[in-house]
Amino acid sequence: MRFNKLDLNLLVALDALLTERNISRAGERIHLSQPATSNALARLRAYFDDELLVPQGRQMVLTPRAEALLDPVREVLMRIDSTIAEKPRFDPSTDTRSFTLLVSDFTTTVFMQPLIEKLFHEAPGVQVHLRAQNARPVEQLEEYGADMLIIPEQYVSAKHPSMTLFEETYMCVTWTGNPHIQGQLSFDDYLAAGHVVADYSGARQIPAFDGWFLERFGVKRRIEVTAPTLASLPSLVIGTARIATVHKRLAQRALQYGLPIHVWEPPLEIPVMRQTLQWHRHRDKDLALQWLRERAIEVATLI
Repeated sequence: MRFNKLDLNLLVALDALLTERNISRAGERIHLSQPATSNALARLRAYFDDELLVPQGRQMVLTPRAEALLDPVREVLMRIDSTIAEKPRFDPSTDTRSFTLLVSDFTTTVFMQPLIEKLFHEAPGVQVHLRAQNARPVEQLEEYGADMLIIPEQYVSAKHPSMTLFEETYMCVTWTGNPHIQGQLSFDDYLAAGHVVADYSGARQIPAFDGWFLERFGVKRRIEVTAPTLASLPSLVIGTARIATVHKRLAQRALQYGLPIHVWEPPLEIPVMRQTLQWHRHRDKDLALQWLRERAIEVATLI
């Protein structure tokens, strides 16, 4: 199929090449061999009269022409998928569908289990794939790498629709044997203690909400331990004089698991975190995703 002398099948290859900037990875993404992907790149170069991808050291970088094509090509493919390729109906009891959600470990811990349980009973043919958020989670949506994103409100993009799932507050956690904090937690105690915090510097370079807030309002903590997950923080204060500021639901779970910790109201006012569901604007009318959003809202009212 051709449009204005362009083989429209090449648009899929072009999107993969511009996104991955690597012939092998682009081929894996669209299930083509490396020679076939190289051939597609050659045909695209001939059509656009531009190299599109050029070597720079050990990497491939986009030419200015390719940079200009990146967003329009992705938009075209997403419009096709949302208006033509998707079924006009969705029956959860019989249909099969694979959903990919970008989530943090906090969301995985407190929200995904009841949601997956609900989907299991209502839609036995549905598959759910949870993926860690990278440094630019909204771009993962725009690159069609995920169906939905669950993220704190301040990080959502105004370009795409979203809705609040649930609200979360914060608590402070210390070891029951902490020699300096017993009976009450003062602001001076909070500042004097060493802190255990989450650090996503490798995979998801979005700061944790408590760190974002405290830095924004000038509260300086003495950070002594960093961890790659939020759920691990309560256990890491045990046996130390340190403190962690954690989501209330995570603190409650740690108590339920019998960890030897005290849970305190923070000695400073930390605003409520609104955990938000976001999806691509071109997927707004996707009946399967509409159904999934409704299930997510139902579960959010119960956690």
